[in-house]
Amino acid sequence: MTDQKPMTVPGIKARKGGTPIVSLTAYDYPTASAIDDLVDFMLVGDSLGMVVHGLPTTQGVTMDMMIMHGQAVMRGAKRALVVVDMPFGSFEESPEMACRNAVRMMKETGCSAVKLEGGQEMAETIRFLTERGIPVLAHVGLMPQKVAMMGGFRTQGRKSEMALKVMADAQAVNDAGAFAMVIEGTIEPLAREITETVAIPTIGIGASPACDGQILVVNDLIGLASEYMPKFVKRYAEASDTIRTAVSAYADEVRARTFPGPEHCFGMPKG
Repeated sequence: MTDQKPMTVPGIKARKGGTPIVSLTAYDYPTASAIDDLVDFMLVGDSLGMVVHGLPTTQGVTMDMMIMHGQAVMRGAKRALVVVDMPFGSFEESPEMACRNAVRMMKETGCSAVKLEGGQEMAETIRFLTERGIPVLAHVGLMPQKVAMMGGFRTQGRKSEMALKVMADAQAVNDAGAFAMVIEGTIEPLAREITETVAIPTIGIGASPACDGQILVVNDLIGLASEYMPKFVKRYAEASDTIRTAVSAYADEVRARTFPGPEHCFGMPKG
């Protein structure tokens, strides 16, 4: 990218209806360093529970886990905006609880914003946070933290009553002051209608190209092992195969006793 100025919350918000916003999840320093100049923002998603820690859902992710990964990503982020997910159980009880945890998240990681799942039921909390200077990226449609209540990872908006709810959720978080919103697992006509209706950027994940930008789980994009692979994901690489090829070659050399010695590895003088 030619513009290397650090991305800001107002900068993301100003992209509504303009150049599509490019974003990815990131969970560690090397990934953040590799993609920093290629994306507009990085999300330290609670999806790390599943794709990094091997948990069955995101519900087991803790504040401490999010803070640790957030700190690692921030060390590699020079240009891209960094947003960190508020994990399940850290914001639902009350706006005050959400504020305490969001302040801790921002102070201990240095991130620029937090993301929380929820629509109409979280509008009061989003308003409470934004009025106190905490930028919020909202998340509507399919909500992984509520997957048990939703009956699994199912596309949202196929039935009229669900479409009306997702639309109402989107309008509620828009009105509450979120600077942008993620729309997940939602059919294209609904995602397009939301994008055309709300005043803030929409970031799609499995919600069609109709949104103002897109986000993917970076492990899915690069083909790094994951038991759950959404149907909408396009793999741009097969990192798991590359890793296995490299490790297999290494293992063959070790077993054949042809692995390079210290003089080759470290440039030690001979004799």
